[in-house]
Amino acid sequence: MSRSALITGASRGIGRGIATRLAEAGYGLTLSARDAERLEVVAAELRAAGAKEVVVVAGDLADEASAGRVVTAHADTFGSLNALVLNAGVGTAGPIGEFPMRRFAKSVDVNLRAPFSLLQQALPMLRTAATENPAKGAKVIALASITGVYAEAGLAVYGATKAALMSLVETLNVEESGNGVSATALAPAFVDTDMSAWTHDKIPPESMIEVNDIVELVDALLRLSSRAVVPKIVVGRAGTDGYRA
Repeated sequence: MSRSALITGASRGIGRGIATRLAEAGYGLTLSARDAERLEVVAAELRAAGAKEVVVVAGDLADEASAGRVVTAHADTFGSLNALVLNAGVGTAGPIGEFPMRRFAKSVDVNLRAPFSLLQQALPMLRTAATENPAKGAKVIALASITGVYAEAGLAVYGATKAALMSLVETLNVEESGNGVSATALAPAFVDTDMSAWTHDKIPPESMIEVNDIVELVDALLRLSSRAVVPKIVVGRAGTDGYRA
């Protein structure tokens, strides 16, 4: 049976790692990210890795129309959707008392509004995939953050958007898991990606979670039966108390 996945933030880091693993498993893929040129390079690599078909849709998810373009492109090519990976996000730090509202608005747009819109518009395709393969169902994977579980100074806005994303996942499970569509929020501490480079002076990259650790979790989640629902997985860094990024 042909399988397909839609992955946002797919041009680098965690999204690229997940896309590579799914390409090797023979998935058809729709990829979204802001950099069109980089997306095309990644798409060529994924086709060589085994992806049956790769569709690319460049765009900024802060733009309200972007989610619709991505979902429509996937629907036009594949018709159904086995895995929706909500990976795109923005991380910005700053204390509550001085945080600019413009940055607040963009964080909410990219980290919460866009995933909600993507999920809402992709839900008919997820339901179709679950009907086609009731034993496995369809899966949604949302990349959240440990800061959405445990508060951390300077990361109030980022953590709040990720906490809201986890709440969205839990509500989706209440509403849709009985129909075979289930979701998991992954809430890791710092992962060794470009997005975490800003804190290398305090947290060296070699102490961060490896991208492949997250890829392995996603791979395992996508192989679960439709009877299993895993609302969230928190991943801490070795050598910490497990309650901080």
